[in-house]
Amino acid sequence: MGRFGGANVDSSTVETSAGTRVADAMVGRVVDARYRVERRLARGGMATVYEAVDLRLDRTVALKIMHPGLAEDSAFVSRFVREAKSAARLSDPHVVAVYDQGEDDDLVYLVMEYVPGRTVRDVLREYGRLTAEQALTILDPVLQALDAAHAAGFVHRDVKPENVLLTDDGRVKVADFGLARAISAATSTAATQGLLIGTVAYLSPEQVERGIADARSDVYGAGILLYEMVTGSVPFAGETPLAVAYQHVNAAVPAPSSVRPGVAPEIDAIVARATARDADARYPDAAAFLGAVREARRGLPVPRPFGVTEDQAATLVVPLAAPTGVVTGAGTTPVGGPPAPRKRRRRGWIPLLAVLLAGALVGGAAWFYGAGRTVVMPSVVNLTPSAASAKLAPLGLTLDASATGYSETVPAGKIISTDPGPGADAKQNSTVSAVVSKGPERHAVPAVANMTVDDATQAVTDAALTVGATTQAYDDKVPVGAVVTANPAPGTKLKRDQAVTLVVSKGPAPVPLPAFVGKPADQAVAALTKLGLTSTSTSAYSKTVPAGSVVSTTPKAGTPVPKGGTVALVVSKGPPLVVVPDLYRTAEADARATLTGLGFKVTVTYPIGFTPFGRVVRQSVEAGKTAPWGSTIRIDVV
Repeated sequence: MGRFGGANVDSSTVETSAGTRVADAMVGRVVDARYRVERRLARGGMATVYEAVDLRLDRTVALKIMHPGLAEDSAFVSRFVREAKSAARLSDPHVVAVYDQGEDDDLVYLVMEYVPGRTVRDVLREYGRLTAEQALTILDPVLQALDAAHAAGFVHRDVKPENVLLTDDGRVKVADFGLARAISAATSTAATQGLLIGTVAYLSPEQVERGIADARSDVYGAGILLYEMVTGSVPFAGETPLAVAYQHVNAAVPAPSSVRPGVAPEIDAIVARATARDADARYPDAAAFLGAVREARRGLPVPRPFGVTEDQAATLVVPLAAPTGVVTGAGTTPVGGPPAPRKRRRRGWIPLLAVLLAGALVGGAAWFYGAGRTVVMPSVVNLTPSAASAKLAPLGLTLDASATGYSETVPAGKIISTDPGPGADAKQNSTVSAVVSKGPERHAVPAVANMTVDDATQAVTDAALTVGATTQAYDDKVPVGAVVTANPAPGTKLKRDQAVTLVVSKGPAPVPLPAFVGKPADQAVAALTKLGLTSTSTSAYSKTVPAGSVVSTTPKAGTPVPKGGTVALVVSKGPPLVVVPDLYRTAEADARATLTGLGFKVTVTYPIGFTPFGRVVRQSVEAGKTAPWGSTIRIDVV
């Protein structure tokens, strides 16, 4: 049994639409022959989270099972798998670890580190707003986690109180790295609405307007988180998610002191810069934000435990809450069993005392004798592990450099980040965890020639890249609709999520039709065949084109014709035939005019040497017979 957000129900049952409770069918089931479900921890619009036992490794894990509507969406499942793989590569002590991902029949699941504790949302719900020093103490490791993610080349995209976990042993962890992006790809209306309603209060203007996110978007979300922790509410509210989103784009986040008088000016300044509407005006990344937070903490009092006044702080005795497991995100709303009895509002929480009173107890005798001496952690960023170990050894610190991650700024083989971070207190004889750079994260553009657009898109996304656009080009070998190549060329190394353009075939390029009019038809047919075209032919008389030559083509000369296309030829049968009239006894001049008018040429002979009558007595083609237009008719005149 556990306590989650004040919802007290039997964690092995679910509520039906009729309001009755029935057994949760997942409890007791073994998923993928490995994970035995023990009890339900949380349920939301995207997934249900269970406490489970990894039967292979004999350890407790958090099993997040996607709701059936999402599991049936192939686009979501594909994106979910890729993002889970990315999140699994992030190794940082302030990040909830991703152990495994898979499918079991109709289930799509994610296996994560089981974190006993509660979320910042639980704390705000129970205690209300926090003091500035309490809020910054929690925000510090949150920003360390985001810094590690940014250094590794990806963005959280969904920073909010539900995704910040406070463990029973005093640690702060951030959950659901990368999963917001997977959920944003889901086509389920309910899922999309659930995501918008659950996250819109923390979305940056660029996420609302253009759907893009970078390190500065996480800075914005963390700034809203700080605002809510010190004021007890988010800066923008509305009747609909769109109304809230509109305010993110068009209104500046108010100063926390305008809502809660007494908030330190340093907090106002940090929130103002972190939540600037112009992304270029914000802290450029989580590392810069973290530096500002630590500078502000130096001027603030030591944090007190939640719900404790000044006169209570020295002698507080609190009961230990029943162990709980918290893994939220993607819209999950916690549910669980009945809480331990509450007698007073001032009931504290031992796990959070470890976080919030660490600074106050450093100089006290109880800390000195009970927890050991501390040293200030030096910066070993950009050092090799061997150089860092040499620097830490005189301070009684040991380096664990087994974790690796990508970095755009830190060369391969050198340290990206440490836990504790620079300037933090570290126990003597303790181990410092370091993330060593693998260098910039680069992925090769895959070979996609002759693939369908869908298959090529899958290949590009599987390579941790994105398809930015498609263009078309003619190609003699690649079928219409298939991919010719990618741009940049296959093999080119790109940053994660960089866009790749797909070049799609329009088939062979059309051939401009040559001019064949007046040329012999057999020559035209041979030329068309050589060009990859076919032909048909009909015949017609022509007064200008010799018989057997081309009179016209369809289409006309110069028109582009696709490979394999057909050209219609009209072949000349020569000039048309004309009926010769009867010219006997016709005056010479009239006979000439008649024949010329019919298209004939005329020659005249005078058989007796002179023309006493000037009349036609004989013609070379008999009357009523036909002769080709343009041929010569001879007449005899006497």
